[in-house]
Amino acid sequence: MDKLGLLQQRKKQLFDAGKKIREDINSLIDEDSFVELSCFSFSKNDFYGENAEGEGVVTGFATICGYPFYIVAQNAAVFSGGVSKANCEKIAKCLNQAEKTSTPVIYLLSTLGIQTGEGVNVLEGVASLILKASQMKGSIPQYLIVNGEVYGQIALLAGLCDFNYFIEEKSALCTNSPLVLSAKSGKNLSKFAVGGASGLKGAQLATFTVKNFDEIKKSIIGISEIISTPVIDGGELNESIPALDKKPDGKNILEVFDKDTAVELGAGYCPETRCFLARVGGIAVAAVVFDGADGVELTAENVRKIKDFSEFACCYGLPYVNFVNTLGIKSDLAINDGLVIKELGEYVSMLDCMDTAKISIVYGKAIGLGYTVFAAKSMGYDYCYAFANSKIALFDSLQGAEIEFGNCENKEKLAAKYADENSDPINAAKGGYIDNIIQPSFVKQYLIASLQMLVK
Repeated sequence: MDKLGLLQQRKKQLFDAGKKIREDINSLIDEDSFVELSCFSFSKNDFYGENAEGEGVVTGFATICGYPFYIVAQNAAVFSGGVSKANCEKIAKCLNQAEKTSTPVIYLLSTLGIQTGEGVNVLEGVASLILKASQMKGSIPQYLIVNGEVYGQIALLAGLCDFNYFIEEKSALCTNSPLVLSAKSGKNLSKFAVGGASGLKGAQLATFTVKNFDEIKKSIIGISEIISTPVIDGGELNESIPALDKKPDGKNILEVFDKDTAVELGAGYCPETRCFLARVGGIAVAAVVFDGADGVELTAENVRKIKDFSEFACCYGLPYVNFVNTLGIKSDLAINDGLVIKELGEYVSMLDCMDTAKISIVYGKAIGLGYTVFAAKSMGYDYCYAFANSKIALFDSLQGAEIEFGNCENKEKLAAKYADENSDPINAAKGGYIDNIIQPSFVKQYLIASLQMLVK
């Protein structure tokens, strides 16, 4: 028997079945760096009576810009990417290797659901896979690419991964068929309207919305550089930001970050609370920027976004920085009857567990609970700074005056008095709650100096 000839024949069969998914993998990784694992893994689908080449999933390891990753890629050409017990076992085997070597994992998912005919067996397989991904959460970075349609239980992986990529006009992720979900809601929606990035804003699952694999690759490299190398040469540290003296807003604040280092997470939802991985003076940080002209009102959704981001910073030991401009909880009946209080409570618990550097900078307003949770020294922030023209108070001017003074003929005069006398950050500084009141244009120097003292 010509064993070499038989090997070539088997390889051709395998690669013909997985040509497209291997092209996707190669577009993401460094050239010729992929080493496939368990490639000759075949099982028979009892329902269809056919072999599942490679178990319908490609696994292995590779590098991206020199950074090592394990790769898990579902092959939609085999039973529509159908999930089987053998499929899950092959993925779990790859995850065990990733965990053993503390190597990040990239999932490329494309499946219409579980393979018919396996019954409870496949459910046990999914359970073991989900548990393993959960055990790795917070210790090993996991990236998920919705590489087409992802339906059914395997979608739960998106809730466990640190970074989820949705490709425009390609990605759709749902717990059930989008046709079923749409019909049960009495609507006729496209799969993208149900499970695309725009359809999942409330779920907060789309960390990034991208056009192609080139954007995904660039993003993964940027994140890897920040996580893998906490401190680099920061270059010029004495540069000022004159624009902040004239207009300290959410856009100009971004100049605090070193050029071309900022990676924004979750830009597609709750844009008033922006979350960045970036460098300041060469030091990697996780930063929250409250971006609202008159101050951001807190809701369950935007607090949850901040809480999840702070959890990531805690898990990976990144210094955590708040650029504060918030009015506290939004005054609304629906908000009051929602989850905002619970989300804020969980955020405070996360903050208390965080043993990395925590810095708060009030660049706009810090009103009421907005100050208490995001700027108060007693909340555990190592350093607290305030711009000279910022506002720190119990209430926001007129509202505060009306509550404090009740029925008064000249409310406008009292509102002005309240704002001038009680909202000046000097009052908080007098109590020792603000470490320094600073000229906005020099905020980067203060932040760098603080980070250099705090970063271990």
